[in-house]
Amino acid sequence: MSGGEWRDAWSAALDELELDVASIEAMLEDEHRHAEHPPADIWKPPTELGALPLELRPRADEILTRQLKAAEEIARRMTATRQQMTMTTKIETGEAVKRPVYVDRAM
Repeated sequence: MSGGEWRDAWSAALDELELDVASIEAMLEDEHRHAEHPPADIWKPPTELGALPLELRPRADEILTRQLKAAEEIARRMTATRQQMTMTTKIETGEAVKRPVYVDRAM
């Protein structure tokens, strides 16, 4: 593979990865859209390209930063969902509602 072909192949691989990250970011923005249209293809890293060209490193780093930010947001939302489910369970069982020990009849 020549230098130009190698760079173009890496650029195409980064294009695919960036589309994958954009899809996750869009899902986080609009949860209902994702439920109706789940992702069709999950990005798979290329195995035959060799080392990343140096001039593409800033772009790859920016994509990685976006991936990490999206992963953190997914983890945050999973935690919030788990907490909400716990509270819902307590409400349904009456565990969250504290029963009075006595009734004040002075009023």
